[in-house]
Amino acid sequence: MIALLSQSYDVTVLFYNPNIQPPEEYDKRLTELRRMLALPEYAGTALIVGEYDPNVFKVATVPFLDEPEGGRRCERCFNLRLSETARLAADEGYSCFTTTLSVSPHKNAKLLNEISGKLAQEYGIEYLRADFKKQDGYKHSIDLSKKYGLYRQSYCGCLPFVQER
Repeated sequence: MIALLSQSYDVTVLFYNPNIQPPEEYDKRLTELRRMLALPEYAGTALIVGEYDPNVFKVATVPFLDEPEGGRRCERCFNLRLSETARLAADEGYSCFTTTLSVSPHKNAKLLNEISGKLAQEYGIEYLRADFKKQDGYKHSIDLSKKYGLYRQSYCGCLPFVQER
């Protein structure tokens, strides 16, 4: 997705994931992202790492800890993370923002686009609507992971919060 976007945009990746637990998993995913962005296909792609505070996620989603993936907990998580993306993009003068979350077959692209569209209006910035799983986007992400031996997580990140309760 980043390589595709880079054909038309100067891309900056925001890694803002207060939802990821445990911290070792967060570190592993960030390390893999850095490793990926060092590949020739991603030359020139900037990276911003947002503050990691799992309590921010927990406070935002605590009423919905028993919800399955795809429920209101996910909606709160999307809103939390995309709000930070829209805010940062507007504050830093970017022309638009989008999310690669839609590449996952487990993520509701329609919901992601609805939330992001509202945030775009709120922050006065353009949102690039997308469903990156279409046109073999998900397959491409798997192929890329295999080609470079990139780590692929087995859960969204918040699973331990559900188990912790």
